[in-house]
Formats: sequence, C-alpha cells, structure tokens
Amino acid sequence: MHDLVIRGGTVVDGTGAPRFVADVAVDGGIITAMGQISASGREEIDASGKIVAPGFVDIHTHYDGQATWDSEMGPSSWHGVTTVVMGNCGVGFAPAKKDKHDWLIGLMEGVEDIPGTALAEGMKWDWESFPDYLDALERLPRTIDIGTQVPHGALRAFVMGQRGADNEEPTEADIAEMARLVEEGLRAGALGFSTSRTVLHKSIDGELVPGTTATEPELVGIGRAMGKVGHGVFELTTDFLEEWDEFGWMGRLSRETGLPIAFTMLQSPIKQMPWTEQMAAMCNANDNGANLVAAIGLRGIGVIMNWRGTVHPFMRKPSWQKIAGLSWDEQKAKLSDPAFKAAMLAEDNLPPPSPDMAPFFMLVTAAWAMQFPLGDGFSYEPTREESVFGFAQAAGKESAEYA
Repeated sequence: MHDLVIRGGTVVDGTGAPRFVADVAVDGGIITAMGQISASGREEIDASGKIVAPGFVDIHTHYDGQATWDSEMGPSSWHGVTTVVMGNCGVGFAPAKKDKHDWLIGLMEGVEDIPGTALAEGMKWDWESFPDYLDALERLPRTIDIGTQVPHGALRAFVMGQRGADNEEPTEADIAEMARLVEEGLRAGALGFSTSRTVLHKSIDGELVPGTTATEPELVGIGRAMGKVGHGVFELTTDFLEEWDEFGWMGRLSRETGLPIAFTMLQSPIKQMPWTEQMAAMCNANDNGANLVAAIGLRGIGVIMNWRGTVHPFMRKPSWQKIAGLSWDEQKAKLSDPAFKAAMLAEDNLPPPSPDMAPFFMLVTAAWAMQFPLGDGFSYEPTREESVFGFAQAAGKESAEYA
C-alpha cells in the first residue's frame, strides 16, 4: 500500500517529453512509482481530466514582507508554485537597523508597488541581521518552500547609512564590511546576493535603489566574498548602459569565483542592448569560461497606469502638478472641467527630475502605441490597433486626448 496514489491524470513531467496518462504513487513524500498502479493508497486522488506536473519554482518574487506573516504565500501557492525565491532586485528587509524600517518599506513600495501600509502593519521586525531574518522566516510553518537572497539596497543602508542610501561611493572599509555580511548571510542559508542597476527602480520618494550606480570594485568585492563561501547566485537587473561594461565585469567575476551570475534579459526600448545582443554577449562570455545565466521573462513586463496610482501619462504636466496633492474628488472635478482638460493637453511636459529618467518618462508620457486600455477581456498580446494610438486613430482624435 502506498501513502498516496494519484490516478488517471495527464502527466506533464517537465522533461519536454509528450504528455501521457498515468497513475503516480507517493511514499514518504517521494514519487515511488508511475504507470498503471494496482496497489491502493491510504489516500487516493482521482485526477482524470487534470494535469499532474512537478511544482513550479518561481525564481523572481518579492514576498520578502509577506513571507514573515503569511504561511500560505498566496497567490503563488494557488497556481502550482511550490518554491519561491525572493530578495531580488536589491530590495528586501534585512539586514535592517531600527531607524531604517520605514525607509526600507518605502524602497519596496516604490520598486514593486506593494502597499507600504500592508508591509508596516504585517511585519514584526523581530530581526536585525540577515541570519536573524532567516530565523524569523523559519519560525512560521509553510505551505510551500521559500529561499531568499541578501539585497544590496538594505545592505548598503545597513553598512553606510545615508551615504549608502544616496548611492555615494563606498570606502574600502565599507566594501569589506558589506562583503563580510554577504558571506555571513550565505553561510546562514541565503541563496545568493541581488542588486538593481536600472533607473526604473526607485523608492517611493523617487530615489534610485542603493547600489544602482555601484562600480566594479564594490560589486567584485561582494562577489569575491561569495566565492569564498563556495555557493550562491549573484542576481541583477540592469539597463546595460555601455559605460558600465556589464558583461565585462560579470564575466571576469564569474571566471574568478566560479559563481553563476543571473541577469534579467528583457527587450526594452530603454535598454541600450537588444535581447539578441545580450544573448550573444552571454554566449561569448560563457564560451570563455564564465557562467552567466539569462533569466528571461515569459511575458512582457508592464506598468499599470491610472489617475490614482503612482504613474500616469499626464504626471509631468504643469496643470497636473498643481492638483497632485488634492483629494481624488477634487482632482476628478478638475479633470472633468473642459477648460482644465484643454489647458493640460496644450502644455508641454516638465523635464524629468533627472536626466537618467528621461527614457522612462518618454515611455510613460508619449509612447501611445505601447499603451493599452485595460478593460474586461484584456489581451496580453495586444495589437497596435488595440493601443491608445490605434483607438485614437480610429476615433479621429489625438492620442493624448483619447487617453
């Protein structure tokens, strides 16, 4: 007799082989038989007409706060995910000094749009060091497995204080201490280290994530500490600015330490390298002894824009700036006024708050062919005709007016 028999399901085993109908037996938490199973199970599940598959490992999540209070880890656990990896993009909540709690929440809220109120109410902050954070995670029973990385933003703020938050250049002593804490985190059970190098990642106050402009000595210094431990993944998301020579330092670090370095490979109008060039550079580095791994998004990353959100196409208009601090009822009254609307449409956008944000604001305020109304039955592969530009053309209007 088996502990569990799942009968008659359509097995998709993850190897790429064709799907097939089979029974699956489980004993002691391990699959022990597959095929036509005559023995009964203490528990049996009729999976006829259903897919039986291995659980998904989601390598890029931001459950860092939720994981401290939610044992179920929804919605991922509802959709077949059995392991989540968090601490990505250089944002997270450890190590953390008491005077940085609110700042770290604002960093996560700005980068990932997770409501700061939920984080503030949910987290107990019964940790300071990264090993303490792992202990806090371990105290909560789990529906699924979790793993996390040491985030560069929290690390910089912990070691350098406001200098780290402001993306100032670290001293040799700062780098040595960051390296020591990353080594400590990995030995305690961290999966790796993460950093953000994209201008799209900002705190709720509009400041770049700490580490965005880090230079090679800082990144390599931290990476060498990981090499001493002998395991761990160095994870980053980047805009691939030419002057940063990302594939150069990533290749050198990986060859020296043997570390795998995982980077988000996305096709984006603001990235200086299209995905084909990123792939070619990765293959060239790996042909020369590196271990670079492209983490490829299977669906395009978008930003949901609306009047009451943090981003919308008119946010840089002088007229909007004048009413940005009003209540929604007051804002709506202004937006419903034809004279206010006409004045706002006639205005030029204010310049971006910093030159590095120009590409982002171009996409937000002018890329109408890449913006799509979000309604019932929305397609995640929309055509150009379904964009704001396409609908505006069909209606005989300017795109901004239609939006």
